[in-house]
Amino acid sequence: MAAVLSTLGAVMDTASFPATAVGYRELWEWASRLGTVHKAGVEGPGSYGAALSRYLLARRVEVFEVNRPDRSVRRRCGKSDPVDAQEAARSVLSGRAHSQAKAGDGPVQCARLFKLAKDSAVKARTQAINQLKAVLITADPDLREQLAGLKAPALVRTCAQFEERAGDDGERDAVGQATRIALCLLAQRIDQLTGQILDLERRLTGLVERHFPQLLIPVGIGPDSAATLLITMGDNLERLRTEASFAALCGVSPVEYSSGRQRRHRLNRGGDRRANGALYRIVQSRLRFDARTRNYYERRTAEGKTRREIIRCLERYAAREVFNLVRSGIGPREVA
Repeated sequence: MAAVLSTLGAVMDTASFPATAVGYRELWEWASRLGTVHKAGVEGPGSYGAALSRYLLARRVEVFEVNRPDRSVRRRCGKSDPVDAQEAARSVLSGRAHSQAKAGDGPVQCARLFKLAKDSAVKARTQAINQLKAVLITADPDLREQLAGLKAPALVRTCAQFEERAGDDGERDAVGQATRIALCLLAQRIDQLTGQILDLERRLTGLVERHFPQLLIPVGIGPDSAATLLITMGDNLERLRTEASFAALCGVSPVEYSSGRQRRHRLNRGGDRRANGALYRIVQSRLRFDARTRNYYERRTAEGKTRREIIRCLERYAAREVFNLVRSGIGPREVA
C-alpha cells in the first residue's frame, strides 16, 4: 500500500501493488505520473521492505525508515493500510522520520549474510554437542568408560568413526547399537557444521581485509567484531552523521541519572545489543593485552570509579575509534 503526498501535505492518491519486481515497477510508474518523487518512507526497510528500499534507492530517492503509526492517530482514524501509508508519508514530510534506511547493496550486506549463516551454524553446533554429551550420560557403562576423559574435539572424532556392529537380537544390543548410531550421526553433524563455520570465518575475514583493513590495525578488534560493527553501521555511512549517533546506536552513549548535587551516568540499555557485545569484547581484550587501557583503568579506579563505569567509558572510546576509522578509510560505496 502506497500513498503520495504533495509538498503541502495533501493526499494526491493511494494505491496498492504486489510486493514483486513487476509490482515495484508499477509503483514507480504510478508515483512518477503524479510528480517527481524526492523522499519515501518505508516500513521495515531491514526486513520485508528491504527490496523496496533498494529499488527506490537505485532511483535516487531518499528513503527513510518509518515506525508504526502513532496510537492517537489509530484511535481517531482506525487501523487500515491506506491510513498507515498516509501517516508514513506525513512522518517523512514533517521530518519525524529522520533515520535513513540502510542501503543493503554493498560489502556490508555481504557481511550481514555471512554473519547470519555463521551464527546459526554456531548455535546448531552447540546444540549438537550438548545432545552428544547427553546421549553419553545414558549410554552403556563400557562405552561411557571408553569415551571418558576425552576433550570435545577428540570425542567428536572418535564418535564419528563408529560403525554399525552386527550383534545379538537382545534388547541390550539393540539399544547399544542405536546409541552408537546416534553418536556417530551427531559427531558427523558437528564436523560438518565446524567446516561451515571455518569457511564463513574465512569469508568474513577476507571481506573485512579487502574493504576495511584499517579496522584490524588497533588492538582488540578482530574480523568478527569488525563485521558486527560494520553491520550496525550499514553500507550508506552518511546516515550516521556523528560519532555520537553511532555510540547511541551501539548502546554505549551515557545516560544521565543525576540527583541534586550528585552528577552520574549509567549504562545505556538500548541500541543494537550485538554491536554493544562486540565493543565489550574489544574492551575486555584491551584490558588484558593493551598497556594504555590498563593504565587508564588503574587511574580511573584510583579516582573512585567502579569497574562498570570504567568499562562504559572504554566502550564509548572504542565506538569513537571505530567510527573515525571507517569514515576516514575508503567507504563501501567507493569499492563496491
